[in-house]
Amino acid sequence: MSFRFRSASGTSWLGDPIDARPLFAPELGALLDTLRGLRPADWGRTAVPRWTVHDLAAHVLGDYYGRLGSTEGRHRGAPAPGETLEAFIHRTNQEWVDLHADDSPASLIDALESAGTQLAGRFATADLDAPALGVSWAGADPAPAWLDIAREFTEYWTHRQQIRHAVGRDTDLRTPAAAVVLDTFMRALPHTLRRTTAPAGTQIRVTVAGTAEGTWTVTATEHGWSLAVPPGGRPAATLALDTETAWRLCTRGVDPATALARARVEGERRLAEAACRIVSIVY
Repeated sequence: MSFRFRSASGTSWLGDPIDARPLFAPELGALLDTLRGLRPADWGRTAVPRWTVHDLAAHVLGDYYGRLGSTEGRHRGAPAPGETLEAFIHRTNQEWVDLHADDSPASLIDALESAGTQLAGRFATADLDAPALGVSWAGADPAPAWLDIAREFTEYWTHRQQIRHAVGRDTDLRTPAAAVVLDTFMRALPHTLRRTTAPAGTQIRVTVAGTAEGTWTVTATEHGWSLAVPPGGRPAATLALDTETAWRLCTRGVDPATALARARVEGERRLAEAACRIVSIVY
């Protein structure tokens, strides 16, 4: 199954579009299976700093409602004067989680199944060319719908891994989901490198090896860095990562220094270090 399609776009520097639409229903099924298999004590385990498994499940439900435009959704109002977008998102996320702190696991699972099924159906028929919500970590606002939808998929996938880790399970790196997640995360490279100077034509290659693998080449142009330029010749720098390190780096589960210590770097280290500052979440 192919998850790429060709499309004219004013954001061609983001690279070839990704079609994550077919993955939402299977991802929802995997999340529900995980949650239904938890023991009562597992719901209180720490999944991410300050949030338990229960909190994180409630957060995912809030995301579902928010994307559905439901009156149950958590994203209301606008940032307060002087409040950054990131601070606003973190604040409203916490308000939603606090509001649902007393929900039973069974009620959360039922609500996730209902809202998640609706959302998967809505995404299934979405126009991938349409302008959509901005993706701040990719520097695209508005973003093409394909990136907005793929970004949304990466969030659900990442939260499921965090729940798995909280209860002692390994990352679920089955493809194609993990491959699509990595491909989406790498669309942050041009924005990551926006303050990194290099002659036009300079290329940095990022490779990921393992269960989900891929290669991304980002090129310096007169308008900024781009993933749309075909690779040619020897890159000025190559950053090679394993799958687990790559996705954790993009979500700040691993810091850049740790990722670099695990990586294989060739060529100009300055450029490889700059690429290793990638962040593919609101942080």
